Amino acid sequence: MDANDRLIVESPLFQGEDERIAYRLNTTPWGTSPASPTVVLYNTAGTDVSATYLSGAASVSGVLITTPQVISLVDGQQYRLEIKWTDSGNTFESWVDIYAQE
Repeated sequence: MDANDRLIVESPLFQGEDERIAYRLNTTPWGTSPASPTVVLYNTAGTDVSATYLSGAASVSGVLITTPQVISLVDGQQYRLEIKWTDSGNTFESWVDIYAQE
C-alpha cells in the first residue's frame, strides 16, 4: 500500500458554503472492524480548523465511518479532511480534499 492508497478515491470533493455534509468512508480495503474514529479538518496552511467547521462526532456502523458534519466552509478555500481509526490492533488514516464553493 503506497501513500496514494490512503487518499480517498472520490477526492477532491466539492461542497457549497451553505451545505452541511457528513461523509462516509468504507473501511473494507483496510479491514472490517473499524473502531475509535477521529476526524480532523485542516486548511491549506495546515491549521486544524475542526472546531469551526466540524459539527458533531464521528461514528461507526459496520465497515462505515461517518464523519461529523462539515459546515460553513469558505468559498474558494481548500480543506483536507483526515479520518483515523483502529482495526485489529492497527491504526489507519485516510484523507480527502474538499473544495468549498459558493
